[in-house]
Amino acid sequence: MSITRALGRAVLGALGRAVLPGMCCVLLLGLGLGSGAAAQDKTVQLKLSSWVPPAHPLNPALIAWAADIEKESGGSIKSTLFPSEQLGKAMDHYDMARDGIADLAYVNPGYQPGRFPIIAAGELPFLIANAKGGSAAVDAWYRPYAAQEMKDVHFCFAFVLDPGTWHSRTRKIVLPQDVRGMKIRPANATLGAFVTLLGGTNVQASAPEAREVLERGVADAITFPWQSTILFGIDKVVKYDMDMPFWTGTFVWVMNNAKYAAMSPAQRTVIDHHCTTEWAEKVASPWADWEHAGRARIMAEPGHEVYPLTPEQLAAWHKAAEPLKAKWASQVKDADAVFAALEAELKQRGALAQ
Repeated sequence: MSITRALGRAVLGALGRAVLPGMCCVLLLGLGLGSGAAAQDKTVQLKLSSWVPPAHPLNPALIAWAADIEKESGGSIKSTLFPSEQLGKAMDHYDMARDGIADLAYVNPGYQPGRFPIIAAGELPFLIANAKGGSAAVDAWYRPYAAQEMKDVHFCFAFVLDPGTWHSRTRKIVLPQDVRGMKIRPANATLGAFVTLLGGTNVQASAPEAREVLERGVADAITFPWQSTILFGIDKVVKYDMDMPFWTGTFVWVMNNAKYAAMSPAQRTVIDHHCTTEWAEKVASPWADWEHAGRARIMAEPGHEVYPLTPEQLAAWHKAAEPLKAKWASQVKDADAVFAALEAELKQRGALAQ
């Protein structure tokens, strides 16, 4: 059996299990399984772009997604996954899918302030309790809006990560006023607006660039999820970690419009079967479990202080974050109805933070 075939079969059964630590730089799929699309369909090769490193759990989840597509298509849709920004920078991934540099791309909409205002609701602090139900809820809620907000790509699905927190290299951040005068690398545009509101200075950097800006002293602190703090080496340069599920980030998996249109009807049907709310949760779940486990690892690391907040301190953060919803609403038509729909989906799927 070839290495490609073995890897593909392994990840099909491993969605939700441990990350593949020795994953090569370019991840290939070539299973030749199943018989979903018509036998006469021309073989399509898809370039999948992910900006996280090979050891990140999103990569094997995307491999399993693509392997299932290959199986259902009877081997007529094959994929190659390029992790670690091989095809382009993290902040460019939406445009890479639009322009065909990648056929499918993993996008953080929050990396581009103001460009995708509707989906930014999912970035509001203290809204989403967990990434599994949260991913299903955000995807189901956002689908009707994706056609207007991301019309120059083919939307596949949306998902979120497990709630993250503040990590600082210089001093503990306990109350909102502690941010004043600090240089913060925010996770997305919503948190960037929060930093500004609190009197801090934003340092823009993608996740792969975050350790460097902290290490060089360009940033004092960062908003980041737990396990990724270790994966990206940020735990080596920060000391203080607030034990508060504070924020999450929204992500989308999108496809080049022309690539989708060029497929046969049977092949497009296969893609449609894999661009669903069920697949959004399936792809997000291994990452959610992995990220959540990082809190205990950080707590056990020498040189780290993971500190809780009192109820009064937590209430101060909630109050300080209130203007962010109004700022979001000012950019979105019928904002009250849009937000109510998101809350309803989150509540239905057990992911609305209390």
